[in-house]
Amino acid sequence: MRRRHTMSQLPRAKYVLADRGKHLRTPSGPRHSRSDPAPEPAPELAPRRRRIFSVKWVLLVLFGLFLLGAASLGVAFAMVSVPQPNDLANAQASIIYYAGGKTEMARISEVNRESVPLSQIPPHVQHALLAAEDRSFYQNNGVSPSGIARAVVVALKGGPTQGGSTITQQYLKNYFLTQDQTVSRKAKEFIISIKIDKQESKDTILTNYLNTIYYGRGAYGIQTAAKAYFGHDAAKLTIAEGALLASVIRGPSFYDPDLGPTQKAKATARMNYVLDGMVTQGWLSAQERAKVRFPDTLKTSGPRRSGTVGYITNEVKMELTNKLHLSKDDIDRGGLRIVTTISKKAQDSAVKAVARNLPSQKNTDLAKQLHVGLTAVRPGDGAIVAMYGGSDYGKRPFNNATEATMQGGSTFKVFGMLAAAQKDISTKTKYDGRSPQYFPEFVGKNEPRGKVTNFGFESFGRMTLRNALADSVNTVFAQLNIDLTDGGKSATEVKDAAILAGLPKPCPGTKPSRSCTLGLGNNMSNIFGTASPHVIDMANAFATIAAQGRRATPYLITKVTSVDGRIPDFEVKTKVTETFDKKVTADVTEAMTRVVTDGTGKAARALDRPAAGKTGTATDNKAVWFDGFTPQLAAAVGIVQGEGTKQITVDNIGEVTGGGLPTKIWTAFMKGALKGEEVKDFPRRVGLGDSRLPPPPPIPTKTTPPTATPTSTPTSTPTSTSSPTGTPTTPQPTTSDPTRPEPTRTRPTKPGPTLTVPPTAGAGQKAPAASAAP
Repeated sequence: MRRRHTMSQLPRAKYVLADRGKHLRTPSGPRHSRSDPAPEPAPELAPRRRRIFSVKWVLLVLFGLFLLGAASLGVAFAMVSVPQPNDLANAQASIIYYAGGKTEMARISEVNRESVPLSQIPPHVQHALLAAEDRSFYQNNGVSPSGIARAVVVALKGGPTQGGSTITQQYLKNYFLTQDQTVSRKAKEFIISIKIDKQESKDTILTNYLNTIYYGRGAYGIQTAAKAYFGHDAAKLTIAEGALLASVIRGPSFYDPDLGPTQKAKATARMNYVLDGMVTQGWLSAQERAKVRFPDTLKTSGPRRSGTVGYITNEVKMELTNKLHLSKDDIDRGGLRIVTTISKKAQDSAVKAVARNLPSQKNTDLAKQLHVGLTAVRPGDGAIVAMYGGSDYGKRPFNNATEATMQGGSTFKVFGMLAAAQKDISTKTKYDGRSPQYFPEFVGKNEPRGKVTNFGFESFGRMTLRNALADSVNTVFAQLNIDLTDGGKSATEVKDAAILAGLPKPCPGTKPSRSCTLGLGNNMSNIFGTASPHVIDMANAFATIAAQGRRATPYLITKVTSVDGRIPDFEVKTKVTETFDKKVTADVTEAMTRVVTDGTGKAARALDRPAAGKTGTATDNKAVWFDGFTPQLAAAVGIVQGEGTKQITVDNIGEVTGGGLPTKIWTAFMKGALKGEEVKDFPRRVGLGDSRLPPPPPIPTKTTPPTATPTSTPTSTPTSTSSPTGTPTTPQPTTSDPTRPEPTRTRPTKPGPTLTVPPTAGAGQKAPAASAAP
């Protein structure tokens, strides 16, 4: 018989009225109607057993979560790999050096960084950094869980970003990751930091950190920071200097003492914290700590102005691209060490020569400002020793030495002399120097009668080529060009001589280019410098003469290396070609010395050493030149005003010619560039073509002495004049041998108005386009 329980025997059973009182529900049973028999009540559960059951479930859940988290961490650890260093991590400044590779000239970089090994960083500088950023660096495993947790919590709450990272984590952020402060980046940083700490030594991490951290003043890395703040290498940093640099990395704009008293006060407090930490860690004694004083720092220069060096820097970049075929990234980030041909002594002399001789242009209208280009080349080698492209590349990024084209003027008469010597035309050959003269070969659109005039309409008698070069006599060189072409219409000899000397070939059109010479043609007037070369090309052409006919290709870079070896090393190989016979250049050089000793360039006598050169003044004085050389150095100086389309005039000076400002600048430059150098002389004149000259007239034999006349003065007695120094001097004969007058070369008579002076031609007439000034 089934046992039944009464209601009194089930005191803990609870009935629930449901369905409008028609059904009763037990805690664990189904619904029953009132007519159904009552269900059996569930057995009573002990409270202790229920608590044990609940704790087990909690532990199981927690264990499951732990396993899930461990599995997720393991998967993440396996999936997250150490990335390659970011683009800027290995980027280093490319440094340009003066000749010799010791003195820094400039830097080319997106990031101003110069990495150094840990061995070049003093231990007290390393300890200062550890005291400031991570005192347990050599003990921890690369991460700070509390710091990361704090940063994550703050980030989730939307608060300001937090740091709290170890040096390993900061190194990771700078070297591999980005500067983003996000939860995902922090998680990734945590995993990679552990891996990096296992893969790399602590010293490697510290070295990379010191070379990548930003110190302010545009300096990345300890080496560049040491130079920016103290002007010397990191190896020479003192305890105080190291402590200051360790302090400023927390926030350069808040701790750079040069930014103001507030920043200096913060830097002082931070330095004290760093130094005290060094004492606490046993890296610095209390006695040494007491002696440390706040260090003196260099003044911040702000954004660096390009100045005159900017033109050289740009030329170096172009040579790296065009000759070494390096990309912009290679140049900007490759950590190149570039040794140039530029002599610091010569370059400083070029800058001073222009600054001291060029009239002040502070209040001068831009259209009237003078623009100077100067280039110096080592003869027989091609090395560019100095280059002045302008006063400030940042303000006017147009190089007057390599990009500007200036009408050559009378400097091209030298190329006529070279062509003549090649044809055995003696430099002692005489021509008629009267002005004006008329030549059918010079008839043209601008001069229908073929008139050629001398500068200032000055007339000369019969004179030798070398003396005509000294005085820059146009009518003489017009006759020379006619002789060179045998009376023809195509004057190729002067053009060819200019190209052999070093000028680039003619430009195909009217558009100027670095690789060609604008306007270099076969016209008869080419001997007057109607072409418009670059200053650097004229310097190289005259260097060929100085090198006794050996033409070299100009270059600016002698050596290139990279700090990481990614870019192959480079060393220059000079290119030299024999273009003129030594006899040719010897005779032409001797003639050019007369320009300096007693010609239009006599201002260059102040150099006080043998020099040869030629002045040049373009048509209507639109450009002025002096190009010259000593045996060791050739240099060209060209000047234009404004855009080079108007006559050059300067207040308080008036008309400017080649014998004025250009010669003074050239002379001042050469004096400084050659200071301390040996004084050398030029080769002796050979006398090409002298044997073809007509014999000199006989010297008459006098049988009786002349009768002295007390009241008359002999015509042979020279007149005493004053030299530039004020010392009376006696004029010398124009011939090298006073007993043998220089012979005259007789030119064939030509039909037409040649050598005929119309009565209407006189002083005051304007010089035509076919004329050239000294």
